[in-house]
Amino acid sequence: MADPTHTAPENVPGPYYVDDTCTDCDLCRSTAAEFFTRQNAGGYTYVHRQPQTPEEIALAEDARLACPTESIGNDGFAAPSTSSAN
Repeated sequence: MADPTHTAPENVPGPYYVDDTCTDCDLCRSTAAEFFTRQNAGGYTYVHRQPQTPEEIALAEDARLACPTESIGNDGFAAPSTSSAN
């Protein structure tokens, strides 16, 4: 689980962040490049833009849930519901 006390300094303020356990695997960047980018000198990823719309949040959540090291945190947005109400 991502640790909000050990985040990459480049993360923009907001609920999503990447912590210092990132192994630079590129999965989140390939899933949601709109929000995640690489810090080339350090070899890790950080959040460069926070998602705003439900669609963007769903994309960021896909990246967070797929992260093999659980380095992406979400301390604010609820994951969008995928069930439909009848």
